[in-house]
Amino acid sequence: MRRALRILIAVALLFGGAAPLSAAETAPLTRGTAITDPELLRRLDEGDVFTIPRLVSPEREAARPLTTDLLFSELPQLKDIPPAIDAEFDRYITKRTAEYPTETIGVGEGFDVQLFDRAVLKSPNTRFVLAGIVNRMDRAYVDEESCGEIRLIYRLARFDGGKTATRLPMTFNLVMKARDPRQTDANGKPIGCAEIAKRWLDNGNWQELIGGRDDAMLDRIETNIQISIAPKSPLHDFRSDYLLKVFKYDALTKTFAEGKLENQIDRDRILSDDALRRDFKAWLLSPENLRAFDRGTVLIPEKFLARAAVVPTPAGLDASPLQPEFGMMQGEANGEGKGDPVFTDNDVVGALKQAAARGDMQNVRSIAGFQRRLNDVTCAGCHQTRGIGGFHFPGVDWLADKPSNVSIVPASPHFIGDQLRRRDILTAFAAGKRPDFSRGFASRPQTRGSRELAGSEYWDGWGAHCSLQDAGSGTPDKSFTSWSCANGLTCQAAAASRHIGMCFVKTR
Repeated sequence: MRRALRILIAVALLFGGAAPLSAAETAPLTRGTAITDPELLRRLDEGDVFTIPRLVSPEREAARPLTTDLLFSELPQLKDIPPAIDAEFDRYITKRTAEYPTETIGVGEGFDVQLFDRAVLKSPNTRFVLAGIVNRMDRAYVDEESCGEIRLIYRLARFDGGKTATRLPMTFNLVMKARDPRQTDANGKPIGCAEIAKRWLDNGNWQELIGGRDDAMLDRIETNIQISIAPKSPLHDFRSDYLLKVFKYDALTKTFAEGKLENQIDRDRILSDDALRRDFKAWLLSPENLRAFDRGTVLIPEKFLARAAVVPTPAGLDASPLQPEFGMMQGEANGEGKGDPVFTDNDVVGALKQAAARGDMQNVRSIAGFQRRLNDVTCAGCHQTRGIGGFHFPGVDWLADKPSNVSIVPASPHFIGDQLRRRDILTAFAAGKRPDFSRGFASRPQTRGSRELAGSEYWDGWGAHCSLQDAGSGTPDKSFTSWSCANGLTCQAAAASRHIGMCFVKTR
């Protein structure tokens, strides 16, 4: 599986642009927004402060890291996670078998579709190691009282004796509130968002930054598993699928319970329920929600959302979990005759025209822009945009004696490109100002006036995503006209896309 994962990453990099920068090269960009230093992560992992048992069960005397066989059996807070994952595997196998009945599916290289081996989640030789800590105070718009989130990202690893280990394709993200409401300063006053932001920008004491030692700051657990690998065959190209799940913390039961994925639209339910389809269209196209949708800060109600997402990789520049079978937009295939689309072209054009007259729109200025935003506000769509082998934060492999070129890549192009926006929000918090929480499209970062990314694969440089002329009308799409290329480069088609290309050297 490790060899297949390396192949997958190489393919993903082809679609994502030039190879992402190494941990050392990205350090200035991530100052205050992420901890990616391998030696610091090693020390934090080997201590007793940031272990999963310590954080989810602070009352435990033994805060040592637990192997996965003990993690899920000794911590009642996590007891609902394995059966929920098992149920998703069963559904996936049933659906995949129906889709490709001639293929074999199972664990190991002897199968056409090679499944993730769930036995590693009950093994005394595997555990989750700390791969990174990410400041997400840019998400304070979700819950202003909490000042956003802090994500501790753990990567599953198999230990075969000694101190080195093999990383496995699964991440376990423990999401905590950025602010502990009980924490006070030297004068006994509550710590506010400004003070928290200052501490992060100053690279302060990491234990102090994460906050208290009880469950008041726990929010949720996010899991991302490479559920299968399918080598190229007469039926399809190389493909790997990733399973995304969320488990929200319930303070009453003190357990993490299966929950809905933020903004992950439940296609099947919406398309099969006329009333739900009408409700979703009316809700999203209302002025207030359409404005938040344009800014990338929309929070779709849970009644429209799914409990899991399976994300195929690699994907072209236009491919997404919502296309072509999603059937949300007119002109897309509606998938197995599921009925009328949710949004017609006239619906979108009319709503955007009214919003533009109000001065509401910054990013979504066309049908194609609406379609792209409908994809990248979802968990699955975001994960599929400029990711590395299905992950946005694989973390530096500090377990390896001699890290490979793959393992020294700390994060995806999407993650690195978004650091300027996140840092700008931290700076605004620290100055006591209300931040601008808006974001551009996942494919093209907001620079917030900075020139740090100029000429790079993230912005105008070789491999950056850029705007193609629309093949039908010969005029640029208004949602993407600012996606330009640096001098000497031109926007060229890199995959099957009508709107988005990549910046490459001009050819005669």
